[in-house]
Amino acid sequence: MKNHSHRITFCLNVSLYPLRFEMASTIPITLVDTHTTIQSNYDDGGIHTDPTKEESDTQYLVTWEVDDLGNPKSSPLWYKVWTVFVMSFGATVVSLYSTSYTPSLPGIEAEFEVSKMVGLLGVTTYLLGMAVGSLIVAPLSEIYGRRPVYVVTMGLFTLLIIPCGLARNMEAILVSRFFGAFFGSAMMTNAAGTVSDIISPEYIPLAYSFWGIGPINGPVIGPIIGGFVFEYLGWRWNNWLVMIMSFAAFIALIVAKETYGPRILRQRAAAKRKETGNDEWWSQHDDSSSFAQVLKTNITRPIVMLVTEPICIFWDVYVALVYGVLYLCFVAYPLAFQQERGWSSGMTGLAYCGIGVGAMIIILAEPLLRRFINSHPKDPKTGQVSPEAAVSIVCIGGVLLAVGQLWFAWTCTKDIHWIVPILAGVPFGAGNACVFIYAISYLVRSYDVYAASAASGNAVLRSIMGGCLPLAGPSLYASLGLRWGGTLLGLLEAACIPIPVVFYFYGHKIRARSRMVQMIAKSREEDIRDV
Repeated sequence: MKNHSHRITFCLNVSLYPLRFEMASTIPITLVDTHTTIQSNYDDGGIHTDPTKEESDTQYLVTWEVDDLGNPKSSPLWYKVWTVFVMSFGATVVSLYSTSYTPSLPGIEAEFEVSKMVGLLGVTTYLLGMAVGSLIVAPLSEIYGRRPVYVVTMGLFTLLIIPCGLARNMEAILVSRFFGAFFGSAMMTNAAGTVSDIISPEYIPLAYSFWGIGPINGPVIGPIIGGFVFEYLGWRWNNWLVMIMSFAAFIALIVAKETYGPRILRQRAAAKRKETGNDEWWSQHDDSSSFAQVLKTNITRPIVMLVTEPICIFWDVYVALVYGVLYLCFVAYPLAFQQERGWSSGMTGLAYCGIGVGAMIIILAEPLLRRFINSHPKDPKTGQVSPEAAVSIVCIGGVLLAVGQLWFAWTCTKDIHWIVPILAGVPFGAGNACVFIYAISYLVRSYDVYAASAASGNAVLRSIMGGCLPLAGPSLYASLGLRWGGTLLGLLEAACIPIPVVFYFYGHKIRARSRMVQMIAKSREEDIRDV
């Protein structure tokens, strides 16, 4: 492709936790050439545009006009604010349902006569459903647009709450929660992408900060709401309340407009062809890919990177461990506050406020943290700070995690005032937010066009660990007690602090030895030479 100009268009779908600060959808890279229009197969699930378009065909090219009111980024401010709120609310509902279940465990265990371990499987199946769904359901938005995927998946998520609320056995709860999370994952993985669809680049960090308030705190909000609902209305009403909330999100999504630019342009081109009878009309995002092609890429590439790329191996294991310990809190807190102090389910839910406050501090401090990151030396070639600059925040987060966990472990007994272990949640929550947000940022910066696959593999392993590690919680705390069980976890997190520290100082050397990073750099150099 010598002597042709190129334009690289990124569409980055970011998804925040629960925490998920998951960037788990796809990043299509469009190379628009003055002679030929193609869509590269870097991380687009095999999507391609028609490579036969000649330069003369540009008169039939459908693209955005100046001040195009159909361009989602040209939407009025009130609509952008409304859309960010709807996306945040929908993702929050899916997120909090993962943990609003945990305060109901005593009622579920008593009614169905199952053990604590079996009851916790409801959390496991939910997070596993999220992991599988992020690979299978999320890519659908790149083919069919965001709005149809949101409407269908949120509708199914809402309906699948019904069998859980009416369940007459534990199996019904487990199956319903798995498939509910499977469809709900679309809201988690694509909602932040919708935010990027409508917000101008200079305001995206601010918009993400507001969007992430709900999803990041969803796992904390869940036990607070779930505890009081279970205490006063019973465990089944935890499902009905979430269903009411998800139905409200479903209605809001129905009245929302499509925001995915490529989908809108494809529809415009199709309308032009139908209106004029001229099949020459086209858009740079026309493609002939099938869902099977997209699915194959979205499943295989993250797994390959997870087992072959050293950067992915270390970061995915580290983030998965942090996520697993976070979900172990939903085992430890009931023991510390209900069993040790005799608190009610509702009051125990309020104990999670410390974690939420810590996460909120990091979200609200985003402009300051971004300024600190940008204060690092800039690469003379790109004019940007290196990806390792973001790791500095992860190093701080790693220390806060260990401090918060050890603080909680040694103050959670009833002989110490209850405010002390709750305050331990502040550094713990702040540490979690630091690790989730900025570790994913490092993966995205490191793998560029392969970022979605790197982040997707991270999300899958994180969800698996978050779902499975809490199953060991009852045995861990029964054997070691809250104090020493928590100490073990705190020391484990402290032992992992060298991972971000090593990457902060030597990450550039590790990236230089990565086969995939080298391939990306080589491709970039070829594109620059070809311009």
